[in-house]
Amino acid sequence: MTEQKYYTLGSSSLTVSRLAFGVMTFGSYEGVGTTDWGASEQESRRMFDAYLDWGGNFFDTAPSYTFGESEKILGKLIKASGSRDKVVVSTKFSHPAAGEGPNGGGACRSNVIRSVEHSLKRLDTDYIDLLFLHAWDRRTPAEELVISLNDLVRQGKVRYIGMSNVPAWYIARFQTLAELRGLEKLCAIQLEYSLVERELENEYTALCQETGMSLTAFGAVAAGFLTGKYKNVSKGDSLSSFEGRLASMKDVPAPQVQKFSERNWAIHDALQEVADELGKPMAQVAINWAANRPAVGSIICGASSLAQLEGNLQSLDFEIPTELMKRLTDASEVPLLEMALPYAVVTRQAMIHGMNAGLDIWEKPPGYYDSL
Repeated sequence: MTEQKYYTLGSSSLTVSRLAFGVMTFGSYEGVGTTDWGASEQESRRMFDAYLDWGGNFFDTAPSYTFGESEKILGKLIKASGSRDKVVVSTKFSHPAAGEGPNGGGACRSNVIRSVEHSLKRLDTDYIDLLFLHAWDRRTPAEELVISLNDLVRQGKVRYIGMSNVPAWYIARFQTLAELRGLEKLCAIQLEYSLVERELENEYTALCQETGMSLTAFGAVAAGFLTGKYKNVSKGDSLSSFEGRLASMKDVPAPQVQKFSERNWAIHDALQEVADELGKPMAQVAINWAANRPAVGSIICGASSLAQLEGNLQSLDFEIPTELMKRLTDASEVPLLEMALPYAVVTRQAMIHGMNAGLDIWEKPPGYYDSL
């Protein structure tokens, strides 16, 4: 393996591995779908040790993962290894932490505080390195959340903050309010990003770059779709090969698990061709592509077995040649908003400023932003 490299998240000094270990699989999902794609505590320990040995330091979990078992197992493993001061633990809030009632979930102040307290107990720790809003409840004002999260940082229970699955305008409002008031700003956003899910490039890439955040992306292999384990039944492949978590959840009306489309199969085939030329597994090429996209600070890689994790950790051991990188990017291209109003007007800077159409003063030369 190549030498481990670390990135700081956004404009903060929080330093993390370029490949994070998403421990969503620590524990059991028995009863969810037709396949239990979790990992036993013994297998979780093997993966945990292997990730630390590799040089990884960034673990991502949430209260809802394996019904709270993910946080408990991770906390137990960290304590047993004596690695608490060496690792970065991120967890989340918004799903109901306890009890019922209108304030039992979401981003309201009572649920934020309650969720953090419960996570601290499950993780068996005094602080959370990075706390994400898991999903916006569409009712909590950014002003309220700014104060709630800032208080948790000042109390020492949380050290850095981020957001996941939140509209770009809400993140921008939060970040602006925090900056103007001198309060804790977001250092990361967590969104699904892969060759088959690139819509975030319309807004979130620029949002990260302009407001001092990094993208900690999950789903680089599209819930297993881009690993090569699934076969295109429409091309005559046997139905028996159409198995796994995505197949077991094919009737669930959620975009996270609805990957079997004509467009996605075309991307799948293009990825397979590039992977064959490189002599690398499809999953590693898919992760490598995502890790080297603009604004990406870390890729969250999940695994349910040691072999799967070890394969993922080799994803940055090689470089995808420019021509093959372009082939993947072109094959997965999505319509960008710059071709729709009002973006089409905004992007035509030359016309707006009365310059020749071929002149664009906004493009800085390579190295312009490099530090001395």
